[in-house]
Amino acid sequence: MKLVTGMILLALLPTPSIAKDLEKKVDELFSVIDDNNAPGCNVGVIHNGKFVYKKGHGLANLELGASLDGNNIHRIASVSKQFTAMSVLLLADEGKINLDDDIRKHLPELKDYGSKITINSMLGHTSGMADYDYISSYSEDEVEGGLNLRNSMGNPFRLGNEDYLSIDDFYDVVKKVSLRHEPNKKWQYSNLAYFLLSMLVEEVSGESLRDYANKRIFQPLEMNDTFYSDDPTEIVKNRASGYKKNDKGGYQTDMTNLFWVGDGGLHTNLDDLLKWDQHFYNPSLGKNPQQLMVLLNTPNSNFSVSGGLYANGQVVTKVDGYDAYMHGGAWLGVQTFYLRIPKKNLSTIVLCNDANQDSASYAKAITEFYLHN
Repeated sequence: MKLVTGMILLALLPTPSIAKDLEKKVDELFSVIDDNNAPGCNVGVIHNGKFVYKKGHGLANLELGASLDGNNIHRIASVSKQFTAMSVLLLADEGKINLDDDIRKHLPELKDYGSKITINSMLGHTSGMADYDYISSYSEDEVEGGLNLRNSMGNPFRLGNEDYLSIDDFYDVVKKVSLRHEPNKKWQYSNLAYFLLSMLVEEVSGESLRDYANKRIFQPLEMNDTFYSDDPTEIVKNRASGYKKNDKGGYQTDMTNLFWVGDGGLHTNLDDLLKWDQHFYNPSLGKNPQQLMVLLNTPNSNFSVSGGLYANGQVVTKVDGYDAYMHGGAWLGVQTFYLRIPKKNLSTIVLCNDANQDSASYAKAITEFYLHN
């Protein structure tokens, strides 16, 4: 029996030649990054529950010359959404909400939208809720129907690292934002909906999304370096600082001063994402873990999203004929992508601290290479 088990385990592992070829291929992809002078990316390729590639390319901090080493903490932007969705599904699992509830049942201070806006529609981006452009047009051109906030100088409010709103201030703003269109008419991305889901978690559980997710997801899965950062002044050890190209061809610091969460804000690293990745295969959270993960992977609607469907913070699509689950994240100093192919027990994670990188193209190229070898 031990011999048979050993043979099975060996069969699941990549051959030395494949592993070597993968390392060569990925190293070539990231050879454009100057490891000594530029920000870059941490890259992890997971096969059958283990890293077959885990390496950093570039610098985590340009001021200190600290390298990305595969272990740094990254802000992962919209890849955070599947964790927000999982928190909401856990609330439903606890019987505290129903996914068909109108959001105003739990957040009655929200604007009367004139239509029922279900929690499920918010999870699936079919709620009709608006996005950041309805708050700030980023220019002198106002968005029709938007709030078009102004800063203290009377200029268009800039959502990034120029102007500032606290979580409570931002919530007060979002409460007033009108729908972009009627609910359940089409798919349209809404960061505001996912922010409101964080406020839903807080209102129903009595805990911030940071605390709720930590107790219900991260601690049980031993994701000890993962958290929603809702405090702009906290120190994050081993952080990958964010950068972008400047007009002179060099780099400048590119980090947000906005720290509401739900639509983004999760900080994590490759090792913790490996633990999350494996939870899809061996679930343990919730009253019925298998059923809960099926729900997480089930599309919220039948509206097409780039040829696929949207399922609770994941785009369900095809890669080389295989069912695939993916999502990217892009924000100040951040480019991230997480791609998972369950049938092959294969995942690729690219976490970049350079806003100019294309994490999605990297992840897809790596995945396709591995599938073909």
